[in-house]
Amino acid sequence: MEPNLGKPSFLRNILVRLFLFCVFVIALRFAYVVTIRGESCDVGDFCFFSLPDNIDVVSGVGEVTKSTVITSAGESAPSKQKKIPDLWATGGFQKSVQFYSSIFQDLMSEAFLSPNMKTLCVDTQTGADVFALRELGVEDSIGISKKGFKPLVVPGQGLKQPFSDSAFDFVFCGGVVVEKSPKLGNFAGEIQRTMKPEGFLVVHTGANDTYSFESLLGLFNSCKLVRSRDIDGLNSKMPFIREVVLQKFGGEEFVEEKYGDSAKKCSVPSYKRDLIKKAEPLIEEEPKKPWITLKRNAQKIKYLASMVDISFKPRYVYVDVGARSYGSSIVSWFKKQYPKQNKTFEIYAIEADKTFHGDYKLKKGVTLLPYAAWVRNESLFFEINEDPGHKEVEKGRGMGRIQPALGGSTSSGNVDQIQGFDFADWLKHSVTERDYVVMKMDVEGTEFELIPRLFETGAICLIDELFLECHYNRWQKCCPGERSAKYEKTYGQCLDLFTSLRKSGVLVHQWW
Repeated sequence: MEPNLGKPSFLRNILVRLFLFCVFVIALRFAYVVTIRGESCDVGDFCFFSLPDNIDVVSGVGEVTKSTVITSAGESAPSKQKKIPDLWATGGFQKSVQFYSSIFQDLMSEAFLSPNMKTLCVDTQTGADVFALRELGVEDSIGISKKGFKPLVVPGQGLKQPFSDSAFDFVFCGGVVVEKSPKLGNFAGEIQRTMKPEGFLVVHTGANDTYSFESLLGLFNSCKLVRSRDIDGLNSKMPFIREVVLQKFGGEEFVEEKYGDSAKKCSVPSYKRDLIKKAEPLIEEEPKKPWITLKRNAQKIKYLASMVDISFKPRYVYVDVGARSYGSSIVSWFKKQYPKQNKTFEIYAIEADKTFHGDYKLKKGVTLLPYAAWVRNESLFFEINEDPGHKEVEKGRGMGRIQPALGGSTSSGNVDQIQGFDFADWLKHSVTERDYVVMKMDVEGTEFELIPRLFETGAICLIDELFLECHYNRWQKCCPGERSAKYEKTYGQCLDLFTSLRKSGVLVHQWW
């Protein structure tokens, strides 16, 4: 009788199948890690080919390393890098590391930075600053740049960061990246969003005048200035750098200032008043030929943008009040002559005369407000005096004057009914104090109503530079020895208006 071999063969088949199943599970797990998760594994998760925890991220060039990255939720997770980039061994990279190490050591000694802080370096291409932080023991550090650079820098943009709110205790903006950002407002807003309350922000900047420095501080309006100092730069292109340390307000400490209250006054800071002292002097004596004086005076004007750096403004706006045609002052003066420092300005043309409205239909970058700038929202009468000496409509079209009511006007000019709007209120809702606002005002005598309204509402503080044409009973160009009866004000009253504006801290220029 032959022995029964069925049972051992059955057990052997089960073991083989179990072994093959285990191999399949291992292969599936490996494929998941490599193809789905990449080279990273979660903390506490089982992961093949993971490195020991005691290997240092920056222990040496060419060694196998393990690092930490920040996830989109702001949490940390270990990541494996098989080989440190050759760039880390170059002299330029090591020089940058030494520079940033010195910076961070000083910040540690002042208690702005500590090893247990979660830190972010913004717009760092190679991560030399992150490298320096980790060498100093600040292990929970990461950089962000458009292209990324493993294992120290993750891909992302400074103005749209892939991190959660209040993720970092310390943020560093080195390499003078602030003024290079195309959208400064979004850039500064993202940095403040990802900072924890009472966290520290360190900015390296090229701001070298008080105006640009104050503009920089205005960008980070949820932070307070802790200190500022000048330090040696990394290279000859920027031999000196201003290092600014800011701290984010905590809890209810921060309340953003707005010009929502129509009765709110504003005060012009001293650094803006100091700039007025550098402006061209006012013309004390009434010019007999204003049209000639304008050409001469235009050569002497000290433009604000020629005296200071305007790079730290989040937005640039030009408002032409009484613009007439597009080719009038927008093209012939502002676009050709105003020193814009390569900045793109939003242009608002305010013109009540409907004759010129069609000129703006196809003009890009210009917003037409087809109304009359006034002290309140109401219907007005617009009086236009034609000049019979000109055959061209644009040149012969007289300058329009607005009137609250027709009254007993005996003018022989054309009178149209138009809509007036509260110009000061519109300005307060269209720009902020952080924006760079240039204004030209030519409103045929209405300036004596508009300027007081701007002061009354506080909107005057929103204007960085004003070019004002003041209308008075000037000498007639056509008739020597005769004054125009079109305006009641005298040159002395106009001079008083300019003087009071400058004394109040408004950089205003005489315009004809």
